[in-house]
Amino acid sequence: MAYRKIEQYDQDTTEQIAAHIKAILGLLGEDVEREGLHKTPERVAKAMQFLTQGYFQSGETIVKSALFTEPYNHMVIVKDIELFSLCEHHMLPFIGKAHVAYIPNGQITGLSKIARVVETYARRLQVQERLTEQIRDCIQDSLQPLGVAVVIEAMHTCMSMRGVQKSNAITTTSAFSGIFLKSSKTRNEFLKLIEH
Repeated sequence: MAYRKIEQYDQDTTEQIAAHIKAILGLLGEDVEREGLHKTPERVAKAMQFLTQGYFQSGETIVKSALFTEPYNHMVIVKDIELFSLCEHHMLPFIGKAHVAYIPNGQITGLSKIARVVETYARRLQVQERLTEQIRDCIQDSLQPLGVAVVIEAMHTCMSMRGVQKSNAITTTSAFSGIFLKSSKTRNEFLKLIEH
């Protein structure tokens, strides 16, 4: 599967999702025929397809689409990568940033591919813990570097808008492989470089 963004929506899928959204609106007590809601079911159907398009993308294909032989063997960091995902427990957004590093082992990938990998896995129903590991594993498996480090910081609207209603809470997750696991010096260098 190549990387692709949804520009055209499957009409049958859109209609099926829209029918369910219309039913949900009715169950919530809304007048589904009022002017403001007339096109809402279709809009929501398209938005959900956009927000979950990562199911139809392959992180490995993205990384391997821009591989270059390069003897560079120091840390490569792409930090502050914006991410938007949907919590699989409530289907509410979590929003944050990812910091990704790897140490090449004879091959590098295009820098934009790192951001695309983050987006691919974020555009699925997720938990932040799994998202962090999926990004790490994709880069490790696709590029075979000496190690990968991923840190994600995100605000979860399922915590801020409902439940405990703590709007300032930030969740931080990390995942490491290779030299980042074995060497505290390397890991600490990465953590220092992503500090704000």
